[in-house]
Amino acid sequence: METNINSGKINQQKLNDFMLRAVGDIASTISAVLVLIGYRLGLYKAMALSREPITSEELARKTNTNERLIKEWLANQVASGYIIYNASNAGYFLPPEQALALADENSSVYMLGAYQTIRSYFKDEDKFVDMFKTGKGMKWEEHHHDLFEGTALFYKPNYVGNLVNLWIPSLEGVEEKLKRGAKVADIGCGYGISTIIMAKAYPNSKFFGFDNHVPSIEQAKNQVRAEEKKAGRRLGNIVFSPISANDESIGTDYDLITFFDCLHDMDDPVGAMKYAKRSLKQDGTCMIIEPMANDELEENLNLVGRAFYAASTLVCVPNSLAGNGPALGAQAGEKKIKAILLAGGFTKFRRATQTPFNIIYEARP
Repeated sequence: METNINSGKINQQKLNDFMLRAVGDIASTISAVLVLIGYRLGLYKAMALSREPITSEELARKTNTNERLIKEWLANQVASGYIIYNASNAGYFLPPEQALALADENSSVYMLGAYQTIRSYFKDEDKFVDMFKTGKGMKWEEHHHDLFEGTALFYKPNYVGNLVNLWIPSLEGVEEKLKRGAKVADIGCGYGISTIIMAKAYPNSKFFGFDNHVPSIEQAKNQVRAEEKKAGRRLGNIVFSPISANDESIGTDYDLITFFDCLHDMDDPVGAMKYAKRSLKQDGTCMIIEPMANDELEENLNLVGRAFYAASTLVCVPNSLAGNGPALGAQAGEKKIKAILLAGGFTKFRRATQTPFNIIYEARP
C-alpha cells in the first residue's frame, strides 16, 4: 500500500526556505570539485602571486590552461564569494584573506586538506551504504587514501598555528620540561605532522610517534626526510613506529603523552588511557586534543558541529564500531572525554585551553 508523504498541510514559506538551503548545499558540493581543480592546477597560487586583478586570458596563460574553462571556473568562484570580479575591466582578484585559506600551504587557516577529505567520502560511498546496513563499521585503513592525505593537510595549519604557541604553553610546567629535555610519545600520530612540529620546536627533547596505520608511519618518515633536506641537517630527536595506542611496546617513563584528534576514534579509548597512565612518569602529563564540542546535541547545532558530525558519521564512529568500541564520535564533549580519562586511571583532568575548532585537555596521574 502506497503512502502519500505529501498528505500533510504544507507551509509554503518553510518549503521555500528549505529549498533555498538545499540549493546552497548543492552549490557548495559541486563547487568543492572546482576548488580542488583550482588547487591542482595552481589557479589560486597564480592569482595570489599576481597581487592585482587578472583577466581570464592572463590566468589561463600563466597556468597553461584553457581560457574558456578558466572563465567559467572564475564565474563560479565569484558567485561563491571566493574571488572578486570588477566588471569595468573584466578583472578577477583573489583577496589576501582568501589567499591565506586557498593558496598559502604554510598559513594557519589553509583549507585545501578539508576538500581532499571530501573527495575521499564520495569515493567510498558504496562502502558507507554497506556499513549502514550491517553496522560493522569501517576501519581507518579501509578508506580511500585521499582521506589520509587530506586529513594530514587539513590538520597541519591548525597545529602549526597553535601547538607550540598556545596548546603546550597552556599545560602546567610542560613547556619548561620540553625546553630542558623530555621524553614524549605522540599516539595516533598519522603523518607525523604534530610530532615533527614539536621536535623542531624542542630539540633537546626526544619524540616517539606511534600509529597502527603502517602507510601513515611510512609517510611520517618521508616527512622527516623532507624536513631534513629543507633544513640541511638531521632531525635526530624523532622516531616513528607502527604501534597501536594500547600496545605495551610503546614504552615507559614519558614526560608527555599526546593524543591529537584521535581518542574519540578508538575502539578501546579506556584501554589506551590505561596504557598512557602506565607509560607516564609520576609527574607526567597527558595532552588530549579533541574537536570543539559541547556535551548536548542542541549545543552543537552550528556550522562547526555540522561539519564534525558529518565527518564523525563517515570516519570516527565507524572506526570505533569496527572494533566493537564505544563509538564516542567527533562531538563527544567534555563529560565523555573526562569519563574516559578517569576510567583509565587519571585523577586530575582539566580543560587547558580551546580554539574555535579544538578543545585541549590536560590529564595527570
